[in-house]
Amino acid sequence: MSSLSPLSLFDPFPLKDVTLRNRIAVSPMCQYSATEGVINDWHYAHLAGLARGGAGLVIAEATAVSPEGRITPGCAGLWNDDQTEAFVPAVAAIKAAGAVPGIQIAHAGRKASANRPWEGDDHIAEQDPRAWQPIAPSAIPFGANLPRRPRAMTKDDIHRVQQDYVAAAQRARAAGFEWLELHFAHGYLAQSFLSPHSNRRDDEYGGSLENRSRFLVETFEAVRDVWPENLPLTLRLGVIEFDGREQTFEESIELARRFAAKGLDLLDVSLGFNIPGAAIPWGPAFMAPLAERIRKEAGIPTATSWFINDPQQADALLREGKVDLVMLGRALLENPHWPYEAARALGVDKAAWVLPAPYAHWLERYRPRRDVAA
Repeated sequence: MSSLSPLSLFDPFPLKDVTLRNRIAVSPMCQYSATEGVINDWHYAHLAGLARGGAGLVIAEATAVSPEGRITPGCAGLWNDDQTEAFVPAVAAIKAAGAVPGIQIAHAGRKASANRPWEGDDHIAEQDPRAWQPIAPSAIPFGANLPRRPRAMTKDDIHRVQQDYVAAAQRARAAGFEWLELHFAHGYLAQSFLSPHSNRRDDEYGGSLENRSRFLVETFEAVRDVWPENLPLTLRLGVIEFDGREQTFEESIELARRFAAKGLDLLDVSLGFNIPGAAIPWGPAFMAPLAERIRKEAGIPTATSWFINDPQQADALLREGKVDLVMLGRALLENPHWPYEAARALGVDKAAWVLPAPYAHWLERYRPRRDVAA
């Protein structure tokens, strides 16, 4: 576990054999722009641009471990060699810009077979030739814009998906990624096993916390066995549903302890999103207090995201010991050079080091001069 002494946004972050140049991470953001799971020039520009902007870690979008695991037909995948090879230049571009390349692997579960957000963000009609059958722990639909009833998974399905995670992790390493995140949040397959809202099984994968977490723990252990011990293995977990069941978060703390004991290197603290009507208290860094509790009570480094936009706000989360790493999404889409400007705003000496030299030179040379009247 990293030190609990005060840290700052521009302190390096060592984890296993990897050291991030700062505590700013690009949160995985789906682009819905792949073809048959293969990424392309859009993704190269997106990922390389964020790395050149100065973030310490760039995590590629939720990448499906199988065709059925995609959210939409446009999602990235890692189930064949063409997809693996397509990631190689993206990894190289991220590293050339001074950032650490990471990837999140995922299975969408009952939220799969959906239209892209700008095409409706709802389930593809069953008769549409692009559609496929979603699977889940139980045959319970999410509801709202995703009404299709999933097929309840057999134990053979469970073991097959777990092996898909293993194979995708191996492909991620073959592509050159140095940081792996498992997506166990946001109502996707792993999260839906954990939630009583979506898991009504009566076998060893349902019921008690021990049983509902079994798929997650087994999948993590299987990936841990093949992912290099010297490289970070992390996961994003939906630790709370905001559905009035306070015990959900207490269960998450216990689960975080179990993952830590089994070799988890960092927990990315996020939301459940298992029901459409949760009373989520949206606000600036609203998940940070929960990340702080897990960090201290489970004894594991944490990260979090959600409405972290201001440099002083992000820096305070680290100095106050709430997290070890901040995950940024929208702020970096709006301004890929947010890390450089944050360094200037925080008065970090030699702030240009967060950017490759050509970018730093031109930004510094042509930035607006505040000492000259307009």
